[in-house]
Amino acid sequence: MSAYETRLADLGVTLPDAPAPAANYVPYVQVGDLVHVSGQISMKDGAFLTGKLGDDMTAEDGAKAARSCAISLLAQVKAACGGDLDRLVRVVKLVGFVNSTAEFGDQPKVINGASDFMVEALGDAGRHARSAVSAASLPFGVAVEIEGIFQIR
Repeated sequence: MSAYETRLADLGVTLPDAPAPAANYVPYVQVGDLVHVSGQISMKDGAFLTGKLGDDMTAEDGAKAARSCAISLLAQVKAACGGDLDRLVRVVKLVGFVNSTAEFGDQPKVINGASDFMVEALGDAGRHARSAVSAASLPFGVAVEIEGIFQIR
């Protein structure tokens, strides 16, 4: 078990198998030492985490959904690293999309669920640049979708 996976286990997290793409795209693309991971949608126990922030979900609910996206992102990175998550050098950037009403303005609080998890799981290697934006809707009605860029060795 990698050092990162040991830390994840300490947090009670086991990475799932990397989710398969839902359409005509690949889950990640490696360019040099950077891995660009396609958007990962909020899921729990194999089911979509759906809802609209500012309507039927709170920022705290959204943060939990964002955390689930972060776990899927790391699963994709592990796949890109041939199963060896210790090849991960750092999280470079996350871009988070929040399914929210026009009045909802706490997108950064929602995406903190992913950002906080990355730092908790990876330490300084989890610190990253980021964007958190509103979306009028997301695929399958999910609450959050997050894509990321990761540096590997």
